[in-house]
Amino acid sequence: MEKIKGRIWILIDEKGKLINDIDTDQIYHNAYLHITDINEMGKYALGNLKGWEDFSKKAKKGDIILAGKNFGAGSSRQQAVDCFISLGISLIIAQSFGAIYKRNAINSGLAILTFPELDEKLSCFENGDKVEVDLLTGEIENLTKKMKFQANPVSKVQYEIYKAGNLFKYAKK
Repeated sequence: MEKIKGRIWILIDEKGKLINDIDTDQIYHNAYLHITDINEMGKYALGNLKGWEDFSKKAKKGDIILAGKNFGAGSSRQQAVDCFISLGISLIIAQSFGAIYKRNAINSGLAILTFPELDEKLSCFENGDKVEVDLLTGEIENLTKKMKFQANPVSKVQYEIYKAGNLFKYAKK
């Protein structure tokens, strides 16, 4: 469980650059905040992010997202985490995360990993590449291109919350 394998989606703009400062409204538009069933939230993931409006139709369970700096900026909108859980996204790797988003993701048991050098290594990844990520060491292996990279590993507590499923399940142990 410490290793996650999946197909990647790189959140880039029309110029091929990582999109920075993706806020929670772009991840999960406020027009859908009335939806309370987590199973229904996935179809709205990234629906307000230009160029990525159809992401939920393409994504498959186990997929991994690669993103730029300050992913999840803005409000404390829990649905911006839950929509990815609903889709079955297994991991989000970003250069950095908005502080509240990071805490919400960890508490919800969504695996996240910080890869500050992603921008410099972006040419080594393409949408659809298969990767394997070791959460405890931070090693990212692009299985498609047979290349390895080093990201920041998760903390012990973050890993324990992830293994438990979420913070509430972790606290009951």
